[in-house]
Amino acid sequence: MAAARDRFVKDRGLTRRMVLTMFLLGLLYVVFVSVLISLGVRAVVVLLIAGGILLVQFFASDRIALFAMHGRVVEPREAPALHALVDRLCALADMPKPRVAIADSDVPNAFATGRNQRTSVVCVTTGLMRRLDEPELEGVLAHEMSHVAHRDVAVMTIASFLGVVAGLMTRVALYSGLGGRARDDRGGPPVGLIILLVSVVVYAVSFLLIRALSRYRELAADRAGALLTGRPSTLASALTKISGDMARIPTRDLREAEPFNAFFFAPAVSGRTAMAALLATHPPLERRLEQLARISADLGRGV
Repeated sequence: MAAARDRFVKDRGLTRRMVLTMFLLGLLYVVFVSVLISLGVRAVVVLLIAGGILLVQFFASDRIALFAMHGRVVEPREAPALHALVDRLCALADMPKPRVAIADSDVPNAFATGRNQRTSVVCVTTGLMRRLDEPELEGVLAHEMSHVAHRDVAVMTIASFLGVVAGLMTRVALYSGLGGRARDDRGGPPVGLIILLVSVVVYAVSFLLIRALSRYRELAADRAGALLTGRPSTLASALTKISGDMARIPTRDLREAEPFNAFFFAPAVSGRTAMAALLATHPPLERRLEQLARISADLGRGV
């Protein structure tokens, strides 16, 4: 069946990066499993366990995310204004309507999840709805719906999970007796130590690849959402408000939301250091605002 076409601006750079990231991660894990097998680890057992967990996460990612964020799907009668905004954006984008959810959290944020357009969910927090006016909220929703249209939500779900496979395989190999020999036949370093070092390298490379993709996909969503609504300034205003208010959120609430930063509209952090910028899930606020300013100028000139 042919995929539904929508009117969100396509981003070939994002598509190339998603394909390249998945290829490199796949290659990385082929090498990783080959090393483990050569060391005597019965990797098939671990891969079966990891594969089962991956299937659960992939097919239930929407329910897992909503449960973790204390969100629930709401009907039009429960949130008529929110549904009206989503309906309008769906009409503009000519795409199926995702389910609409609200998370009871003061952290001002939004996220989209689901493996495809048919199973997608767009969720906003109560804190976001209190802080933004209607045009700003529409800009945030357009940003999140573009993630669904670009299909990068499913890619991030798979890519993020692959990062934990190395850790899982290490634990099983070291603590369940799957590591085989304590040392190699030539009296070299312990097999467990080799597995640990290889796992650390695999996890580090995976982490950096996923972070790089995550930063680019946020810029792509900003651009697509701004062009769909034709009002980049409202999205910029929403970004500025949310980023400014994030510093006022209690640290405990930020830490609770932090594991979902890669899927959020804005990262749940109160500050950023030079090292944190390298590991960040989102591009700097200044870069996002500069892009939106350029889009606004182009639209003003009729480009």
